[in-house]
Amino acid sequence: MFKKIAVAIAFSPRQQALIAEARRLQHRFDAQMVFIHVGERTADKERQLQAYLSEAGFGTEQVSVFWEEGDAVKLILSVCRKQQIDLLVAGALQKENIFRYYIGSIARKILRKANCPVLVLTEPSMNPLPYQNIAIHAGDRAEAVNAIQSGCMLGQLEQSRQIHIIKELKMYGLTMALAGEDPEHEYSEARRSLVQEEIATVQEVINRCPECRGLRINIKIAAGKSGYELAKFARSAEADLLVMEAPKHSMNIFDRIFPHDLEYILADLPTNLLLVPGD
Repeated sequence: MFKKIAVAIAFSPRQQALIAEARRLQHRFDAQMVFIHVGERTADKERQLQAYLSEAGFGTEQVSVFWEEGDAVKLILSVCRKQQIDLLVAGALQKENIFRYYIGSIARKILRKANCPVLVLTEPSMNPLPYQNIAIHAGDRAEAVNAIQSGCMLGQLEQSRQIHIIKELKMYGLTMALAGEDPEHEYSEARRSLVQEEIATVQEVINRCPECRGLRINIKIAAGKSGYELAKFARSAEADLLVMEAPKHSMNIFDRIFPHDLEYILADLPTNLLLVPGD
């Protein structure tokens, strides 16, 4: 699934835990490892990074380290592109103001511009565990195949005990269904019908997805503000990973007026986030 993994190094207080998480992922996927630091290269940083890598169990022959100076977003994405990275890993704190302080606006730009999946860890651990409770956002599109396939493939590899697929109920569909009718009389029936349609849509994707076979999958239909409901569900289900498809790289005026679900999630990260490229 991920054969070449890159880790963004910031020498933060949690950097050692982030490298421990990277070591677990390297074991899981038998992946080559690339570490990227954008900033001044000093002897102290080199010693510190080598100590972290050694403590995590990385041998010098198992990793490549890139030291860069300049525009962090451009350089990190450039290394990922040239090295054909399959997964970029970075750390983040749970509150947006701290998250922005930690890696500034770099995080949002990388999440929007990366051509590879990006894994953002909210609380990296020195003793990391497999993801056992994965939530997958199927969005409000007819299908979110990439998110479902990626989340379920990871679930297979991690032997996850539960997968949740969250689909948004199209409220405009409910409004149209009630046009010209008595809302009090028709609302419940129309809502039930739309919920069943959305469940059937997700089930069709599951049935066509080999990665979904054998997994315990719960389909959740959510109404209301999608990003808010998604974060709320991830917390209530105690998900340890949320999988979403990335928004389009180019935004129009409506994207700026009506933020993508990702913006709601970044405002208050409910758990670890895996962002995968869309169709």
